[in-house]
Amino acid sequence: MERLTAQEEEVMLYIWKLDSCFIRDILNEMPDPKPPYTSIASVVRNLERKEYVSSTKFGIITQFTPIIRESEYKRAFMSNVVRDYFTGSYKEMVSFFVRDRKISRSDLEELMCQIEDEK
Repeated sequence: MERLTAQEEEVMLYIWKLDSCFIRDILNEMPDPKPPYTSIASVVRNLERKEYVSSTKFGIITQFTPIIRESEYKRAFMSNVVRDYFTGSYKEMVSFFVRDRKISRSDLEELMCQIEDEK
């Protein structure tokens, strides 16, 4: 799975939210000031080239549908982050967030409950 640029990722988030959509749908979701139509169309074409979306033509307009699920992308992206920044250890990643005070005790307790429920 090829990594997305920040701009591609932003557009992909809208596509996942909308499911099947047209360029105009993506633009309608974006806050003002909106980027040019052609800029978004170019990003979506890159996403299609990278096989994140497929396209279906309806006359002169094209509908885009995600091929890669958001959960798949998150899993791959997080695996890379853990590998590259935390020596492949999810424990190290959680420890980093605890030390940086990004995860509270109650958050950790909730995570422990989730882990116990999975058993």
